[in-house]
Amino acid sequence: MATDHALHATDFLTFVSALSSLECETNHALAAKLYQKKYRKGELILESGTVCKRIYFIDSGLVKTFFYTDTRDFIMRFFAEGHMFTVLDSFVLQQPSAYAIMALEDTLITCLNHDDLDTLCHRYHSIETYYRKLLSLAAVNMMERIGGTLEETAHIAYHKFLKTYGPLLQRISLADLASYLGITQVSLSRIRAIK
Repeated sequence: MATDHALHATDFLTFVSALSSLECETNHALAAKLYQKKYRKGELILESGTVCKRIYFIDSGLVKTFFYTDTRDFIMRFFAEGHMFTVLDSFVLQQPSAYAIMALEDTLITCLNHDDLDTLCHRYHSIETYYRKLLSLAAVNMMERIGGTLEETAHIAYHKFLKTYGPLLQRISLADLASYLGITQVSLSRIRAIK
């Protein structure tokens, strides 16, 4: 198991290093704060109304971030292996999240706690740089997602999803895809029928 953890910590550290190169001491300090959690398909990783206290890196599996109303779910994003994410506003402000996170498959995640990240940022400039770049990327991705939702027709959004996330199509339900696109399953079926 120690070898397994080391392998997944390496994936997390590789992702971090791509945003900000870490000195050896910094790398060890960050690795010491990482831990893994396993979630079964359908299990909530974060419940809406609770504070998001972690940054997540998906070692294996697939998750969705979403919120629900009385009538339906609205899926914001899907995250698969090799992706790092959090519920940005809840994590940064340490306030209750409007979103929930659910495992769509059995999922293994490497986690970093908010307080540990805060401590590391104060101690190591390269960790602070990584965190700043991660927040910037998350903000840009969120703006693109919101812009796409507001501007694109369902047909364009579907084809954009295929181009960007095509391999995920075999791993998510049509109901979840329709929810992500903001349309009904009937509308999605019509779009998929057009060649």
